[in-house]
Amino acid sequence: MTPGRPGVARAPETLPVIHGEDVHGRRMPVFADRDRSLVDMLERSRAHGDRVYLVCDGRRVTFAEHYRMVAALAGELRDRYGVGPGDRVGILAANSIEWIVTFWATASLGGIAVAMNSHWAVGEIAYSCGHVRPSVIVADERRRERLAKAAAEWPAARVPMLAIESDLVDIGAAPGAAESPGVRLAEDDPAVIIYTSGTTGKPKGVVHSHRNLIAARDFYRYNDAAAAAAGAPQSERRYLMTSPLFHIAALHNVAVPRLDNGETAVIATGRFSVDRVLELIEREDVTHWTGVPTMAHRLLEEGNAAGRDLSSLRSFSLGAAPTPPAMRAALRELLPQATSSMVATYGQTECATAATIATPAQLAANPRSVGRAAVNTQIRVCDDDGVTVPDGVEGEVCVRGAVVMLGYWDDPEATARTIDGDGWLHTGDIGVLRDGELEINSRRSDLIIRGGENIYPVEVEDALDTHPGVAESIVFGSPSAEYGQEVAVVVVLRDGAEADHDALRTHLAGLVAGYKIPSSWTVSTEPLPRNATGKVVRSAFT
Repeated sequence: MTPGRPGVARAPETLPVIHGEDVHGRRMPVFADRDRSLVDMLERSRAHGDRVYLVCDGRRVTFAEHYRMVAALAGELRDRYGVGPGDRVGILAANSIEWIVTFWATASLGGIAVAMNSHWAVGEIAYSCGHVRPSVIVADERRRERLAKAAAEWPAARVPMLAIESDLVDIGAAPGAAESPGVRLAEDDPAVIIYTSGTTGKPKGVVHSHRNLIAARDFYRYNDAAAAAAGAPQSERRYLMTSPLFHIAALHNVAVPRLDNGETAVIATGRFSVDRVLELIEREDVTHWTGVPTMAHRLLEEGNAAGRDLSSLRSFSLGAAPTPPAMRAALRELLPQATSSMVATYGQTECATAATIATPAQLAANPRSVGRAAVNTQIRVCDDDGVTVPDGVEGEVCVRGAVVMLGYWDDPEATARTIDGDGWLHTGDIGVLRDGELEINSRRSDLIIRGGENIYPVEVEDALDTHPGVAESIVFGSPSAEYGQEVAVVVVLRDGAEADHDALRTHLAGLVAGYKIPSSWTVSTEPLPRNATGKVVRSAFT
């Protein structure tokens, strides 16, 4: 057993009460007994004391230590950089204890944490700086180099910076009692900006409120209570974090709920490695792990569980991309002790957590099901005019509830296109409801989902078009057993231009994140096929 585990955090014995309240002027299901801000949650976390909250690269941080670190950093952000309610604090770093501390310190001041994608290239970093105009950026060493390059080329990127390896190394170490600022906040004050790929070629900043993150936590609170009521064992739970913190899978669904529940988050660092993950599960007695299908594929292909004691793992679920039924069946054979908890969920960044959840029994009856609406969420399927379609008829999936984002940062037009006047989030996904269970028939037509990362082709196409030798291009997804989809491209060169895929790849490297760079290239001089209106026939490539 791992040291530093006094006591056991337990799920509530009774189901939380859900009732209707007005949210943004519309009646929605919410938890009656809930926190009103992340500050409330942070203050209550002090009661967990010497229990371990975070494990990362051999370090262990208790809830008491975490609170002191948060209070100390909040004071630094406030006193040195003037961070207060509504101010943005960028976080540009790989997963770490300091990433999470920065998030909570920003929230305690009423600021807005900006979860910058740690894979971003220099140009993407500069765009985000100009987009949200942070008061300060907390960055690790590897990203500081990119930030410096961005600042040299774009004035908007010349932002004050705190270095994780030096400025935060002893944060909270000073003796004496520490108190967080304790700012009073409203439920619908913004708390975090999470970037998602944009249909117009630039990433969109999804704004989640304190209400959104608390609703995400309450999703787990209800499920934990339901499991306890059904007789599920309530021994200590330890959650493995393998997704990046700039995704809701890690921040909203691991870091935040664990602080509230007094449970441990075990942070895997570096590139995903099956051997390292299996070693962490065994050494840290991990009980719960939510991954993406790419991780599951590697686990099945590369995983050598022989000689490993994985008996602690009793829950394994997948999100971020569709999971083939055959993969789920193979996982049940590999991890039989987690079979009863292998669920499927549906959601997107614009929701703070899963909008639906399918139980193992539902998946056994219908492998295409993504389940029923979560208890604090409403689901409907509508036609092109926004009218609800009958049961069994295909249409666009719409979501409403306390988990739905406030909107896109500084983009009211895109927000209005996505959230209608009745508060329904139009996902762009096509599905069907059958007796309350949702099936997803297709994703947004152009979207590529590579290893759980969303990529809109126009992002890559726009970057390619800045090369002087490129006349036009089309980017699309191609099937991949490992990643679900890979990025493929057909590039048409201008007359007389000479450029091979290596030169074009180098050009892209400074403009888009590495995972967006195509793995399959076709370089041609033949124009792309177009329809009668002049639009490229994208279906010819997919």
